[in-house]
Amino acid sequence: MRRTVHPIETESYRIMRSRADFDRFAPLTRAVVERVVHTTADPSWTGEVVADEDALRQGRDALLSGAPLITDVRMVASGITAREVTIGLDFPGVAELAASEGLTRSAAGMRLAAREHPRGAVWAVGNAPTALTELLRLAETGELEPALIIGVPVGFVGAVDSKAALRRSGLPAVSTLTERGGAAIAAAAVNALLYWAEPGGNR
Repeated sequence: MRRTVHPIETESYRIMRSRADFDRFAPLTRAVVERVVHTTADPSWTGEVVADEDALRQGRDALLSGAPLITDVRMVASGITAREVTIGLDFPGVAELAASEGLTRSAAGMRLAAREHPRGAVWAVGNAPTALTELLRLAETGELEPALIIGVPVGFVGAVDSKAALRRSGLPAVSTLTERGGAAIAAAAVNALLYWAEPGGNR
């Protein structure tokens, strides 16, 4: 998609590129890593993001073709202004399913969203490790075939394990290596895919 880039953003990217090496990344991966670094003003994210170029291209193609984009929480959705977003927590019956099945509400939202969008959606998890774990369970049982999972939940309990499980799963994915992540990171990854334009990345 085409967008007008403000001069402040252009200068911000110039400064950012003077402080970190992004040339080692493939184009779409670079777009994601750069937008995450730009979002956080923290060059250390260059060693944190794990992504596969083919998976990113598949996810981008899905987004541009109008595939559903589903997030775990509203905070992720609020950072994505160029696309309609479905929020797992907003599905009717989330609280009831969570109570009856012993799930967190975030996991229950993912389960309900997957029933409606089992094939070809892009999923962005920026808050709850339990939401990512539920997506992995659904994929393992054949109930979910995602175009891409952006799995960057944050926290000291379950976040590292859920992201490691995502990488082991072989699913098309973006993740982070440590406890770091969050809604802003998930939204940045989505926005990078939406804004990127060939050739030359998202700038």
